[in-house]
Amino acid sequence: MQKSCSCRIRSTDKQRRRKQGVSNRSQPIMQPSSGFSFGPIPPNLVFTEFSTQPNKGVPVPVSTLPTVPFTHANQANSLPLSATSLVSGRDENIQYLTDKVWQLELDKNHQEAEKQQEVMYPYHEEQNKKAANSLYSQYEEKVRPCIDLIDSLRALGVEKDLPLPAIAVIGDQSSGKSSVLEALSGVSLPRGSGIVTRCPLELKLKKTTPEQGWKGKISYRDIDEILQNPAQVEKEIRKAQDAMAGEGVGISHELISLEISSQDVPDLTLIDLPGITRVAVGNQPEDIGKQIKKLIQKIITKQETINLVVVPSNVDIATTEALKMAQEVDPLGERTVGILTKPDLVDKGTEEAVVDIVRNLTIRLKKGYMVVKCRGQQDILNNLSLDCAIQKEREFFQDHEYFSVLLDERKATIPLLAEKLTAELVLHIYKTIPRLEDQISEELQKASQELRKYGKGTPRTDGEKLFFLIDKIKFFNQDIVNSVHGEEKVSGNESRLFTKVRKEFQKWGKALDESSVKIQKIIHHEVWRFESQYRGRELPGFVNYKTFEDIVKQQIKELEEPAVDVLKTVIEIVRQHFTVVAKAHFDDFYNLNRAAKNRIEDIREKQAEAAETMIRTQFKMEQMVYCQDNVYSEDLKSTREETAEQATGKTTMSKFNKFNFGTTLLHNQNSVKEMAYHLEAYFNGAGNRLSSQIPLIIQSFILQDYGDNLQNAMMQLLQEKAQLGFLLEERKEAADQRNFLSERINRLKKAHQHLLKYSVL
Repeated sequence: MQKSCSCRIRSTDKQRRRKQGVSNRSQPIMQPSSGFSFGPIPPNLVFTEFSTQPNKGVPVPVSTLPTVPFTHANQANSLPLSATSLVSGRDENIQYLTDKVWQLELDKNHQEAEKQQEVMYPYHEEQNKKAANSLYSQYEEKVRPCIDLIDSLRALGVEKDLPLPAIAVIGDQSSGKSSVLEALSGVSLPRGSGIVTRCPLELKLKKTTPEQGWKGKISYRDIDEILQNPAQVEKEIRKAQDAMAGEGVGISHELISLEISSQDVPDLTLIDLPGITRVAVGNQPEDIGKQIKKLIQKIITKQETINLVVVPSNVDIATTEALKMAQEVDPLGERTVGILTKPDLVDKGTEEAVVDIVRNLTIRLKKGYMVVKCRGQQDILNNLSLDCAIQKEREFFQDHEYFSVLLDERKATIPLLAEKLTAELVLHIYKTIPRLEDQISEELQKASQELRKYGKGTPRTDGEKLFFLIDKIKFFNQDIVNSVHGEEKVSGNESRLFTKVRKEFQKWGKALDESSVKIQKIIHHEVWRFESQYRGRELPGFVNYKTFEDIVKQQIKELEEPAVDVLKTVIEIVRQHFTVVAKAHFDDFYNLNRAAKNRIEDIREKQAEAAETMIRTQFKMEQMVYCQDNVYSEDLKSTREETAEQATGKTTMSKFNKFNFGTTLLHNQNSVKEMAYHLEAYFNGAGNRLSSQIPLIIQSFILQDYGDNLQNAMMQLLQEKAQLGFLLEERKEAADQRNFLSERINRLKKAHQHLLKYSVL
């Protein structure tokens, strides 16, 4: 990059002093009451190249700024390094960085400092060198390890798993975003009207020594392109955007990564996002505005992202879409920095309003505002170098009637913006590291657990395959046994198989109760109907057994189909459960899983048929009206006694007395009344018998036998040795997922090691 320019330097007293090697704003020692020590910062460190002739250095852009850290006067020689932070020194480091940001924001004693400057001027050249080396050493010691940590995690690809600290640059179209990034990076970026940034551009800037020279690399999709010089950058970015978003005006969510290593850049990671637009123009999609906002929202929502909002100075900041979007995801402004551009276009009379904004008096952001003046289109047409643009920017603020105070307060110019952003990013990294450690540990545990589900993959030899299949079937069969016995493991809101089946049995019990209620409502009519149709020569008071038997058979017959329905419901529940178990064990092996499913279906049909036959046989037997004499006599006696007590009001209806006869029948019709007693007594016994017998049949055929037969059928697969390779053919998706998880675990383990190394620096 060009290190000097032919720009005319105005011959003011301040300029003369700067040429002589003294910086107006960086030279004096400032010691506010808080005890923070600012400086002294040698002029060759802040505004000129490092040189063996510091008093003859030339003004340069942000390249010359090593982002010098400032420390508390009492801590300058004892402050712990970066991630000692993770144990005992983290608070001091955060305090150190907070002090740095505070220093960037406040310089209230500038006037007093200038007076001190006169006394201290001039510096001896050797003192300048020592001070420069000391400050740069502090920078290397405290800032670089922090930036390098995140860079190393990015190099590992940890961003595929977790968001990492970064700075996202957002703004409306033509807000000056590209100009700001050009000034920070020292390279030309795509410019023009309409949408210029069509993909997120991750700009990784890394400051190196002069000996290492300029290095660049652009990466997107599976392409890594080494750049030989800064002039290639703009062309390669356009080429990458065309490849991912198509040639035209569309956008893409895919990321372009541009790495620049140079002595002329600060240590920063920035993500440039497409400019916000409201109306589609030309061939743009009608919903281009929504597409861009969705893309921006995805990036700036992450808590690890500092949002750099770029707004022209000559617009009403309160109406800018970029600031509104930042406020939506960061309402307190805790991770938002405002950047005002184009201060030379401010209308006369509105300058003080701009000053108020930068001083955080209009719309408050906790991280505050900066104002910069970058190259305009005319400057580019005039081939104004970035070096000269930085020099002109400083002269603009120094000589401006209103904005010079912002330079005094360190709230203006690209070099001071770079310094602030580096400090903010490092502070953000410090605060993020503890959470990042926890996230890495958590994700590592999840990935390890998921990988265990996929096992080690299919063995190669037939012998190994046989043992592998034996283990697979053994674990499957054990889960089937546990399920049948109601001992399987469940998680969340899941229920065990036996729990689901038991609920169906409870429904069967309720069906019997409902049938009893139905019989109670019709029994009077049925008794009278049979009595009037079939009564023979019996004298009054004698019960017709044929009438009794016919009523019993008819009512029990009506319970047969509901019992079969319970069977069908339960067998479907069991089939689904066994299928889920098979999928859990064999899903990675399509043919083995299909073989298990086929056996589950075949056995289901056989067991369902056998169980239904057994249930219908049970109801066929129930058509033979029978009960042990002593049991029936006891039930009949209990029924008579309970009915008598209900009639006298001495007791309420027993829970076993389903029919509540006696009190509702006419007392003079003894035969009907006697029939009701016998029906109630018999249905009590029959109902109790069926309420248990049907569930027992279903358990035996659909749980126990189904499970046992399935286990035997799966073991028979081991005899088909010729089919081992076929059965153990693994899904490509499973192999890919195993490789993905293995790579992820390896990546996260390395990231954990990086954090451990960082913590002992």
